[in-house]
Amino acid sequence: MAGDIKSIDELRKAQAAAQAQGTTITNYNQWEQILEDLETAGIESTGNYEGDVQLHKQIMDRLEAFIEETQQAEKEQQQRPNNDETSKVDNKTSQDKENVIKANVANGTSSMILADYMKYYHLM
Repeated sequence: MAGDIKSIDELRKAQAAAQAQGTTITNYNQWEQILEDLETAGIESTGNYEGDVQLHKQIMDRLEAFIEETQQAEKEQQQRPNNDETSKVDNKTSQDKENVIKANVANGTSSMILADYMKYYHLM
């Protein structure tokens, strides 16, 4: 395997040179993908396959942790409005119950007043 390869272009040149001699670079396809990922992330290669594999693994672990944190934060954010909605519904339900009680009291009172009025009206 070639040593001190820091870019995809260098890796491709080394692979071409190896193929010209009838051999190939071990793990060429994996290393090429790792170098592409590192380049996309703006991270410099270590120059060798083993180092790049370790570096890539560390970056992927950090990325997975970041994604999990982001997803957890999104879940918590989604749950908050649901809790707010639930509290609004509970609040509205309690207001509705109060209004029903007030309406029943008002209806009962007005019915009693009307009944008393009719009683007195007939007595006249």
